[in-house]
Amino acid sequence: MAVEVMITRKFKQHQARDLIRLIIQLRCLATCQPGYISGETLRNINDPGECLVISTWQSFEDWDRWFHSKDRHDVEDKIYDLLGEKTEYQIYSPLVGRVIQEHFIPEEYYTKKMKKNEEI
Repeated sequence: MAVEVMITRKFKQHQARDLIRLIIQLRCLATCQPGYISGETLRNINDPGECLVISTWQSFEDWDRWFHSKDRHDVEDKIYDLLGEKTEYQIYSPLVGRVIQEHFIPEEYYTKKMKKNEEI
């Protein structure tokens, strides 16, 4: 099952250029890893000194292998040296869809055909 990894970093404005360079380096390395699907980097509108990287992997095992790799650790060490703070990681699996379908919605609801204008 795919996982989404939320990676949060706090930085000062003068660190932004170097941080972006290191994040791009991590992304380039990650794209070659088995199970990597995609990545996106966002800046917090309410806190311009915070960025969020969303990294999508085919499985937790794929992410975990990358997380513990020497290549990733080498770049992450440079990020720590730059920011002086540890990076925060949160790992999520899909909730909507499979989990809701299996655990919250009765099977007859999603298997029967809905008549036109029928209320849910």
